[in-house]
Amino acid sequence: MGSALRQSFLVLVFLTVGIPTRARCQVRWDPDLTAILEAELVSVPARTGVFVKHLGKGVEAGVAADAEFDAASVIKLPLLLRAYQLSEAGELDLTDRYEITRADWEPGSGMIQYHDPGSSRTVRDLLVEMIATSDNTATRIIYRMIGDATPINTWIEASGFAGVRAGPIAEGFRPILELVDPTFAELSVEQAHGVLYRTWGEPQASEYDDVLADLGPILERVTPAALDSAIARYDRSPALWYGVMTPRGAARVLEEIARPTIVSKDASTAMLQMMRLQVWGERRIPHFLEAPVAHKTGDGPTVANDVGIVYSQTGEILISFFSAEIREHYGTFEDRIGRLAARIVEYFESRDPSR
Repeated sequence: MGSALRQSFLVLVFLTVGIPTRARCQVRWDPDLTAILEAELVSVPARTGVFVKHLGKGVEAGVAADAEFDAASVIKLPLLLRAYQLSEAGELDLTDRYEITRADWEPGSGMIQYHDPGSSRTVRDLLVEMIATSDNTATRIIYRMIGDATPINTWIEASGFAGVRAGPIAEGFRPILELVDPTFAELSVEQAHGVLYRTWGEPQASEYDDVLADLGPILERVTPAALDSAIARYDRSPALWYGVMTPRGAARVLEEIARPTIVSKDASTAMLQMMRLQVWGERRIPHFLEAPVAHKTGDGPTVANDVGIVYSQTGEILISFFSAEIREHYGTFEDRIGRLAARIVEYFESRDPSR
């Protein structure tokens, strides 16, 4: 069987065969694996945290597992889970269609912002884009559908996801402009995004001429250099982050997706299939593995996160990796994540008597 076909077969088996509940597996901390993680991370030029759990064996390990990090796009995982929970409660119809306008566009990852206004997507389409392409426009739309920060964070806390907190997602990228000049807080989110598109020379900039026409000199204060400085300050401003997560907290959300207690097995399968479509982070957890991986990345100028499930021959291995203050070439750092994931899988394979 070819490698690609074998991977597809393996993930199909793991997604469709019944999975034992967490209660059937007693959890224990593994000091040997923790020591390996510590040795791997001690020389990494960044602030890092990792949490690992073998879902079948109930083995856990980690380093700085309860330290807080900028979640970046990994915060989209609890939003996905909440959307499916609301759907199954009859409060959100995944087949409803939403017409996307310029007011929905958000800079950063995703392709919807480059499409002509007026196209429509089903809610499920938006969820796929939010996860598979990490589309920020789709994320803001979903965020409004399921509630703003207060109800979402209330739900996160009630669900037992300690170490997870959604940030000001509804504000889009305006908080970055506010770091350039506090008076930019008076701009609408749409105006703020128009300013960013204009400063970055994006093709969408001309679509915003009408909402930028009266800003006058304010536009001259937003230069690429000023934005670079603001983004550096944003990286050190947790109150402005897209979300805050600890490696253990993110892993808890992912485990709930994989072994659900608050949604159905069908919902779990659908969410994991979306994560298998992830187009970013090929040099992270999946890089040196032949096993299928369902994962979600998070990115920033000095942030490279990846949280996923490796469908290894020893069973499902959950890896939750977060970073900040990266001080080397971004691709080189991503390779480190990939090698760490391979080392984790190798550790479990070397201790599996069935191999």
